[in-house]
Amino acid sequence: MSDDIRVQLPDGSEWAFPPGTTPLEVARAIGERLAAAAVAGWLDGEIVDLRAPIPRSGRFRILTAADREAGEVIRHSAEHVLADAVERLFPGTIIDAGRQDHSEKFQYDFRFPRGFTPEDLRRIEEEMARIVAEGRPFTREVVSRAQAEEIFRRRGEEIKLIRLQDIPEDEEITVFRHGEFVDLCRGPHVQRTDQIGAFKLIETSGAYFKGDERNEMLQRIYGTAFATRQELEDYFARLEEARRRDHRRLGRELDLFSFSPLAPASPFFHPRGAIVYNQLVALMRELYREYGYQEVITPQLFDVELWRRSGHYDAYRENMFFSEVDEREYSIKPMNCPSHCLIFGTRPHSYRELPVRLADFGRLHRYERSGVVQGLTRVRTFAQDDAHIYCTPEQIGQEIDALFDLMFRVYKLFAFSNVHIYLSTKPEKAIGDDALWQLAERQLEECLLARGVAYTVNPGDGAFYGPKIDFVVHDAIGREWQLGTIQLDFNLPERFELTYVAEDGSERRPVMIHRAVLGSIERFFGVMLEHFAGDLPLWLAPEQARVLPVSDRFLQPAKAVAAALAAAGVRAEVDERSEKLGAKIRDGELAKVPVLLIVGQREADSGGASVRVRRRGDVGPRSLDAVVATLTAAMTTRSLDPWPEAS
Repeated sequence: MSDDIRVQLPDGSEWAFPPGTTPLEVARAIGERLAAAAVAGWLDGEIVDLRAPIPRSGRFRILTAADREAGEVIRHSAEHVLADAVERLFPGTIIDAGRQDHSEKFQYDFRFPRGFTPEDLRRIEEEMARIVAEGRPFTREVVSRAQAEEIFRRRGEEIKLIRLQDIPEDEEITVFRHGEFVDLCRGPHVQRTDQIGAFKLIETSGAYFKGDERNEMLQRIYGTAFATRQELEDYFARLEEARRRDHRRLGRELDLFSFSPLAPASPFFHPRGAIVYNQLVALMRELYREYGYQEVITPQLFDVELWRRSGHYDAYRENMFFSEVDEREYSIKPMNCPSHCLIFGTRPHSYRELPVRLADFGRLHRYERSGVVQGLTRVRTFAQDDAHIYCTPEQIGQEIDALFDLMFRVYKLFAFSNVHIYLSTKPEKAIGDDALWQLAERQLEECLLARGVAYTVNPGDGAFYGPKIDFVVHDAIGREWQLGTIQLDFNLPERFELTYVAEDGSERRPVMIHRAVLGSIERFFGVMLEHFAGDLPLWLAPEQARVLPVSDRFLQPAKAVAAALAAAGVRAEVDERSEKLGAKIRDGELAKVPVLLIVGQREADSGGASVRVRRRGDVGPRSLDAVVATLTAAMTTRSLDPWPEAS
């Protein structure tokens, strides 16, 4: 029948099912063994609950515990087991809500008269193990608002009654049960509690209800869960490695940046950190020249009328800082795009001039709640390698293709691998006509298809003014980071009445492409620092070489080596302390200096230095000319190898 749900399975076969069919029923149709092992369904990149009707036709598969995506479902299910265990052990405890993001953790908030202790967590884990072993099935029920109110009023769950009021009137309300436990939840969940393979409670903290410091303080428990014990152990090994690489610790140890409560969530870059920061900016400026960008400088403070016109005032004002000047409301800019529209609109443009590419390193300010700011990766003041391209509709494909070249070229410089691409479509808070959105989404999809790259659709995650392509990279320990973005915008040129004169003499609207490669430079700094574990490539290192005199009597020859390096543009320092050579080498290693140059009697006589490369060890004596040539070659090519001569 034409209204059947048609699912395309991984083997390419297509199966038809009547409306209302669930993923579990599809699994049974394929085979009972698959049905028994199933933990969720997967439809066009979205995880769906086994018991919920499949909403539409599309690419489909059944997830088992062996699938990477199943971890999110296992953790979400372990979350409910956590709340059940707390209720069993501490009757009368009121539960709030779990976590929306189950990519790594689960959590629940509880109204509890004190903080949970390590002994409490041990007891809760033991109770969770008993619940898991029971193998209780998870059931999904669609209920009316009145039925939900009755369920949670009868259970004395007053916080759930408040949460129930937050659900829109036209939204389906579902509850999930296992055993005696029930909670408001959209799912998805595994079939049975015994499909939760291995779990661990991690820590506790206080948490304000709904994240608002004006509300009551609840007690939060964090945990994680995986299909197997080995996956759980691997996760904690990755956590330990992530702690070793934490950019906040490295920033302190390497004297790169700091923070002060007098400027919350706003980094101070120290001299060494400023060198790294400016090298990142210099890289992008060099590429701008090659790719035809023009750099502009724009104001920090704007009348709010600008943000009303652009749409930011309605869609983004909760993230903006405001001030009053001459009895008028102003805002510090959170974005560069409206100011670039003002520049483009200052004079007429011909189609012959397009595309116009405007780049801006202007400082931006966005309000982030104190509970979510984190080191350099979530700050309130930052700069982006931000640019906006004004082009004709016919130029969209070539511009986006050039942007792909630029993105991949930059990420290769930093050894970011396995780039994942996402196409994000119209969000709930969107401005402009549906027809323009459909056109923009179609254009981006055509660009992706023409490029021949794999991508995942991310529904509803576009910018409020246009759809976007996001670039997600994997760092040295496999973590994902969203860096670059390409956003296609037909709306701001319309709102700012931007025009160009077409070949036939008519006035037409340009298309606006918003793009960033590194994204926030502050955030990229933090991500990059962790990716390299502080061992920055030579061209980025604040101190590229350190000259170590074997004793005080070789201080002058050491200074001569450093002077020659400085003259060649190498950032070099001399360790003038009256310490033993072993201590100087150790300290140079701790400071993560890429190259140590040792000067003793032999080196003083020859005018060269003995070279020690970080993580490679001694490479032997070299003439001063050879040292300068090798280091400057590594800097010029931005090599990941600090001593390419030995490669």
